[in-house]
Amino acid sequence: MTGQSAMTTPTKALQELFEGVGDRARGSGAFGDVRITPEGVECDAKASAEPATYTLTHEDGKLWVSLVMKDRWQSESIESELMHSGDKIEELLEEELDDLGLDGQSPQVQHFRSDDMFFTFRSGVPEDAKTAAIWLLAYEQCFRNLGDMNAQADED
Repeated sequence: MTGQSAMTTPTKALQELFEGVGDRARGSGAFGDVRITPEGVECDAKASAEPATYTLTHEDGKLWVSLVMKDRWQSESIESELMHSGDKIEELLEEELDDLGLDGQSPQVQHFRSDDMFFTFRSGVPEDAKTAAIWLLAYEQCFRNLGDMNAQADED
């Protein structure tokens, strides 16, 4: 379900990294179901209006944290909110990383539709379990209240 392509077969060290990040993701309580697969870690968005998944994958020799979704309107709701607020996604993500203890990060966020038709926001991350887990949590905190990512807030 990751929406990524060109995955590489994980080494034992990479699989251990995925397991460590998955354990931290479960322990955070920030996500719905958390799955560890040979391709990475998949964490369901807890309150999203439509299904969306936060992932950590290894592609082309690099770790990536992503938010992926099939629903175009979900992706556009995030884009629209950013456009109307004037906020830059990189700045919002940087604030979340700072709040989680990773000061001085300058995140880059790619936004595209993958070959398998997933709308994707993603960033390259350092290759250690603790830092990758912080990035995954920062992604969740950054996107949680954008667009239709928190349907429960609309019901309150």
